[in-house]
Amino acid sequence: MRIRAGYELAYDCPTPTPMVLCLSVHPSRQKDLVGRQDIQFSPNVEATDYLDGFGNVCTRILAPAGRVTISSAFEIEDSGRPDAVNWDAVQHPVEELPDNVLVYLLGSRYCDTDRLSDFAWSQFGNTPLGWGRVQAICDFVHNHIRFDYQRADSTRTASGALQEGTGVCRDFAHLAAALCRCMNIPMDFSGWFEAYLGGRWYTFDARHNKPRVGRVLIATGRDATDVAISTSFGPSWLAKFEVITDEVVMEQAAAA
Repeated sequence: MRIRAGYELAYDCPTPTPMVLCLSVHPSRQKDLVGRQDIQFSPNVEATDYLDGFGNVCTRILAPAGRVTISSAFEIEDSGRPDAVNWDAVQHPVEELPDNVLVYLLGSRYCDTDRLSDFAWSQFGNTPLGWGRVQAICDFVHNHIRFDYQRADSTRTASGALQEGTGVCRDFAHLAAALCRCMNIPMDFSGWFEAYLGGRWYTFDARHNKPRVGRVLIATGRDATDVAISTSFGPSWLAKFEVITDEVVMEQAAAA
């Protein structure tokens, strides 16, 4: 399948403001792009890219005073297959985990594992190891949090989502990732999250709680701090936020 995707964001800045943007397709998916993905700025600004410590493409700009609009439109090929499911994927003992995976067991800005460890072990300590344990955590989070755009809070942590029982996509992912880390299952984070089982990363989605198709990966990291679409080093206000992801219906050539 082919997906047409893009976005248009606008920020208001009272003074020139340095920003780091995470808005490019992840390097692991760039081979699937149909053509290029370019980021457009209005007014024009100088932009430079670099790879962060998690392998994400980040873009540095100095946003001018006033409003800056950031947009991109692109097409990308996708297998159309739903997220992989493997109930036989094993949970690795901590001592057998690869070195580069250990960081995903640690607490982070939004995944405050120190506040959740006792709850996690009391709630999930008797669940099956491996896939079954991650799925039990997803089931709990999916049923515990009520999705509500109006209750979005950029300061809410995983323990806050557990206590308040409400939130948006990132809160589902933060709580599920934190609970898995408490159970010694490495987790990384995006709008969904991934668990390291059976020697590879598998996608889980605590909000929808079922395999989905057509994911376009932008960035991965420990939590929303590492995959923020923008980080401003000064005052700025999000004035516009539009995202599109539509399947491109390919016309079939008529048979001769």
